[in-house]
Amino acid sequence: MKLDNPLIWVTSAKPVADYKLSLTFNDGSVKIFDCMPLIERYKVFAPLRNEAVFANFALDGWTVTWLDGQIDIAPEYLFSEGIAA
Repeated sequence: MKLDNPLIWVTSAKPVADYKLSLTFNDGSVKIFDCMPLIERYKVFAPLRNEAVFANFALDGWTVTWLDGQIDIAPEYLFSEGIAA
């Protein structure tokens, strides 16, 4: 059975300039995601303003997380809002 909306997840990530992440997804696409709008708009993302915290992310099997999983961004959002690299 073919899914109309297959699951998408992050397979690799690396920080790039100005609070952006270069993300590779399980379908092979690579996108650049700008985290700054989230950092500026939502209090939960405020700790990411610290560059050391921002750069210290992990992958949890689905998406990017910070602070031992206290902060994450849905992989579908990263995919839909990211810009093709």
